[in-house]
This record gives sequence, structure tokens and C-alpha cells, in this order.
Amino acid sequence: MKILTAETIKSADQFTIKNEPIASILLMERAAATCARWIFENGKNHTKFAVFCGKGNNGGDGFAISRLLYLKGFDVDVFIDESNKKFSEDAQINYQKLKEISGISIRDFKEIAGIEFDQKTIIIDALFGTGLSRKLQGSYAEIISKLNTLKQIKISIDVPSGLFSDKILEESQTVFKADYTLTFQLWKQTFLHPETGKFTGEVIVLDINLSKDFIEKSASDYFVIDDQMIESIFWPRNEFAHKGSYGKAIIVAGSYGKIGAAVLATKSALKTGAGLTFTIAPNCGYEILQTSCPEAMFISGGEKFTEEIDIQQNAVYGIGPGLSTNSLTEKALLKFLKQTENHLLLDADALNLISNNKKSIQLIPGNSIITPHPKEFERLFGPTENSFERLELARTKAKELQIFIVLKDHHTQIITPEGKVFYNTTGNSGLAKGGSGDILTGIITSLLAQKYSPENACIFGVWLHGKAADFAADKFSKESMLPTDVIDELGNVFLMLNKKATTQL
Repeated sequence: MKILTAETIKSADQFTIKNEPIASILLMERAAATCARWIFENGKNHTKFAVFCGKGNNGGDGFAISRLLYLKGFDVDVFIDESNKKFSEDAQINYQKLKEISGISIRDFKEIAGIEFDQKTIIIDALFGTGLSRKLQGSYAEIISKLNTLKQIKISIDVPSGLFSDKILEESQTVFKADYTLTFQLWKQTFLHPETGKFTGEVIVLDINLSKDFIEKSASDYFVIDDQMIESIFWPRNEFAHKGSYGKAIIVAGSYGKIGAAVLATKSALKTGAGLTFTIAPNCGYEILQTSCPEAMFISGGEKFTEEIDIQQNAVYGIGPGLSTNSLTEKALLKFLKQTENHLLLDADALNLISNNKKSIQLIPGNSIITPHPKEFERLFGPTENSFERLELARTKAKELQIFIVLKDHHTQIITPEGKVFYNTTGNSGLAKGGSGDILTGIITSLLAQKYSPENACIFGVWLHGKAADFAADKFSKESMLPTDVIDELGNVFLMLNKKATTQL
């Protein structure tokens, strides 16, 4: 799914109106009906709605939603700025329709000071949409600040009011804090960054039938990984295949006291389907690895630390989990990078070792993958002010080095050498535990061994990792799920994908 700028989305509205064709007021009605349907289906335990409407088309959506919810049998109060009722053309039409319904009370923003909403009331924010270009001040900032103190469920229409669609917040910016955001047609970029996404709550993307042709032809370097993308990447197994058909994955990981990292990366590589899996690790981990991962073959890299990385032909390497920053390991890694031309994956301590000497970054073969978390990224490329700047720096470095960067975050970003960005939306805070990144290393390395392209291995691997984590959270909770639980759920994700692939036939 593409991510488009607020300006391009506005153009998509206009193109749809002209070419469907459909009157703008009817497109607004369609959007409002889609929202009202979702609210009705998911808010049946609530009886009242307080809808806060602005002057523009977002307010028009709010007026229409209020009318439709009232007609479904809910009690609805609508709040507006009585001192300024210069509504947009379509908002004015829906405002007039609302005034004709005697059962809906239309009240001034100022009245909220004397109202106590009960727990059966849902607050709906329809103050501002995607067109906001400057931070809120005055009465709107005050009303949003007041609403944010309420404990009732809060829903934003399209974009939480005060939030920009495409850029970082300004200093001391007031933003409505939603529990749910019902956004139209496509994700907005700010929903996917920690500084701004914290205001959206759960994002529900509602299809309001904007022109698919216009969206398809609109240029964008930013995408959200969706089920359709994954289904186009994944290929089921050939029944006549053999172990050689699915490649050779070599995990280089572990050191004294950190053999668990090697176990997690190895197990996840096996569970993701590599034909042959090897682990290069120090001898202190031999018994642990052979016992916990009997399907993988052990290659000695040293005694307590890896001091030699064996080079094998026709193999894909995933290097880094628990490797340590020992000087002998650093020497072995740099020697290996100088001798190999094949793409590979570098994570964790492999990245920390490379960051010791920035010139070492140039040794990374083209089309390779690095998977840093924010601190590892900073050690490699320097500090940034926020996640938006970090992403743009990653785009610059990916192009410069011709590598793929998997920038781990709540919504992990995959950055390609061409500067494309793919945001992942699977996964949850249960992954905020040591070992989760080791699993991702094994998954992507395994996919590379199976001849998925580096781009598809990153996209599919990050999605797969997150989806398995979601399954694990459903079973064990985010608090109690373990990285090993995530590995165990990989099989269930593949079962789901294979079932869909069979159904499509």
C-alpha cells in the first residue's frame, strides 16, 4: 500500500469526484457512512456520542457521521465553535441537514467546561483533517487539551486533530490523543513514527473508493507492507524439491555467555525453511547448539570467541547476534568482509565492530542487509534529532552504500538502495525483549538462502517476524511471550500463508 502526501490525497479526492464521477457532497457522505458503519459495529456497548466538528471538510464528515449515528438509534451531541460558523461548502450542507433533526443537540465548545460525560459516551474528533499546515493555537488547542484529559474512548476521523500527515510535530504542539483513528483509503506517514504515531491509537484504514487508477499512477517512495504485498512475495514449496533447493544459511553468532543468541538465530533460520543451516560459533557453545538445534551443523570459530569465519561457496551468511566485540572477532570479521563479494546480513555486534572504524562500512558487499536498532544506527552513521531525520539519513546511506537497511523500530522501516521505504505494521511491544533481533537475523538469512531477493527477504522477513509475534502475544500476552514463543509461531504463519495460496488457486 502506497503512502501519499496530504496534497496528493487531496488530488485523489478531486480526481475521483471528476472521473467517477461523483459529487463532492456524495463522496463525503460515502466516507461518513463508512465511518458510521465501523463505529456502529464496534461501539454497540456505548449509547452516546459527543462529536467535535471543525469548519472544514473534516467537520463536514463529523456532521454527517453524527446524523447517521443518530439515525441508528444513538444519542448524539455535536459541538462547534458558535463564534465562527464559516463552514466549507460541503460542511455547510451537512450542518444544515443536522439542524433539521430535532433530536440532536448542537452545542458550543465552551459548554464542555460544565459537562461530565459518562463512561458510555464516545468522543469523536472531527476538527481538522489532512489539510492542517500549522500547529493549533487558541480555542482549538484549549478544547483538544481538555478532551485529552477525559477517560472516555476517543475516535479521530482521518487524522487526529493537530497532527500533520507528512512531517514531525513542531515544539509544544497540541494534538488530540485518539484510541482509534479511522483514516481514509491510505496510511499517513506520521502514523508510523514514534513521535507522532503515539497520538493515533489503533489505526483503521477505511476504503472509501478513491480512484484506484489515480493512486496506482501516483509516484511515491513510501509504502506500508500489507497482506497483498506479502501474498505476492511468498511462494509455497515445490513438492518435488530437495534440501538443496532451499539454500545454505550460515549463522555466525555467539560468544562465551551469549550462546543463546546463536541458538535463537539458528532456530529461526531452521523454522523459516533454509535447506541447510550451519552455525559458526566458539567451541564453548558446541554442546548447547548441538543439543538445542540438532538439525543445524556446527562449525568451530574459536574457543570462547569467534576468531575465524569459514568461507563457504553458495552460502548466505547472517553475522552478529551475541558475537561480542572482542578484538580477535573484529579482525576475523574484517578479514571475511574483505574476502567475500556475496551479499549477506549484518546485525548486532557485527555492526558494533564495523562502527569502531567508519571506513569499514565500505567493506560491506553491495545488496547486503544491515539490521540496526536506533542506537546501532547512530554508532554507524551519527546522531539525528528524531526518527524522521534518521529515516532520511538511512535513505542517503542506503543509496550511497547500495545496501538494504532494516531500521528496527515499533514500525520497522526497510530502506532500499533506490531510496524506497517500506513500513511494517505487524508486531507488538512483546518484542521489546532481548533476543527478538536475533530471531529476525535468522529469518531474513534463511529467506536469502532460499533465493528470495534482498528486498523481498527484508519485507517478508520483517512481516513474518511481526506476525509470529502477534500470534505469540494472543497466546501468552505481550508481557509473558518469549522470543522462543515467536519462533514456535512461525509455523502457524506459514500454515496461514499456504492456506491462502491454496485457496487462491
